[in-house]
Amino acid sequence: MRFVSTRGASPALRFSAALGAGLAPDGGLYVPERLPRFDAADIAAIPDANLADTLAALLRPLLGDDALATRLPALCAEAASFEIPLVGLNGRGDHLLELFHGPTAAFKDLAARFLAASLAAIRAPDAAVQTVLVATSGDTGAAVGAAFHGRPGFRVLILYPEGKVSAAQAHSLGAFGDNVRALRVAGSFDDCQRLAKHALGNANLREEVPLLTANSISLGRLLPQMGYYAMHALRFQRRHGRALNFIIPSGNLGNSLAALIARAMGLPIGEVVLATNANPTLAEFFEGAPYRGRNAIPTLANAMDVGAPSNFERLLWLAGGDESTARALIRVQRIDDARIRATVAAAERRHGIAHCPHTACGLAVLEDLRAAGDTRDWAVAATAHASKFLDVVGPLLSAPPEVPAAFAALLAKPSQAERIEVDDDALAAALRA
Repeated sequence: MRFVSTRGASPALRFSAALGAGLAPDGGLYVPERLPRFDAADIAAIPDANLADTLAALLRPLLGDDALATRLPALCAEAASFEIPLVGLNGRGDHLLELFHGPTAAFKDLAARFLAASLAAIRAPDAAVQTVLVATSGDTGAAVGAAFHGRPGFRVLILYPEGKVSAAQAHSLGAFGDNVRALRVAGSFDDCQRLAKHALGNANLREEVPLLTANSISLGRLLPQMGYYAMHALRFQRRHGRALNFIIPSGNLGNSLAALIARAMGLPIGEVVLATNANPTLAEFFEGAPYRGRNAIPTLANAMDVGAPSNFERLLWLAGGDESTARALIRVQRIDDARIRATVAAAERRHGIAHCPHTACGLAVLEDLRAAGDTRDWAVAATAHASKFLDVVGPLLSAPPEVPAAFAALLAKPSQAERIEVDDDALAAALRA
């Protein structure tokens, strides 16, 4: 299996090479040359007892004879070393897919750990130190920092928008130290993303500073996220004889695209609905307007404050380049800040559970589906632990949620972040430092 650019002007690469490249030379994103398709016998052979085995079965045909293929089971086991449970909310088919049980209490942990383990496995012992450059709207940076912290041969530079992440997120981003640095960018997440893409596309800079990416533009971040959707869809179908549908909070399209790719490969994933915040780019497109990236607007669900989602190119690729086909793949619903607040408070009263603002967007969509008479089985992807957003959810709850132990340990450490302007030269200087 080889991987090609969404823009079609770069050479095809094997999986390992595409991981190392991150962004294709023509500025596109790497995608499989073709998607493998599991038939009924193949589906029956996929295990669902644990996430690592399910993930390895999904990735095996994508890796083919790549250098990482023989190490795939070990890589998946290292990445999926924590539980991702599907929790029932009531007796009528409402579920939470709890993606926040990793070391930084967010769904990014699984894929970041897979990427770090994979890049470490293919790194030559005598290779120069590689810099992992990552833009974050809050959770990605901490997951990548944790995954690469202390790994020989790697350093991490995290870009995050100053004042536009929660206090806990900001603290965690600067708390790793050692080989992980954080930069506070005087701009938006989209500015951080543009800075990172420009640096990754700068051939002269990359000759001086070997660069890698850990955003969802990386295949190593995108593809492992198929695992939890596939595992629970398989379990649900095998036990109940019907499909499980998913509501996925989404800003940059990576996590939701993983579910769509798994479904396109033949996994029994039902309908996928995206829950976005008030940023209108995706919702407007899926309502029929031309795609138009724009500056993000700040919301309570800050990790989804994205005005120009990187993975939109991959969505079009999955749809064969046809916008009408892309619009048929999923539905999108916007949830504003007032509805987020109301849903957080109501969910605690109804279920006794505190939810983060992003998960609240998903729960609000589920409420609307039920109100419209939808009786199917739905799972809302709970993307982060509520304790990461106490500045938002704390005033809405009867008591603050307990902070998971691993994330609490990170918050107990001192934190430091350097400030830079939205300037390519400033980032280049930081990378050379």
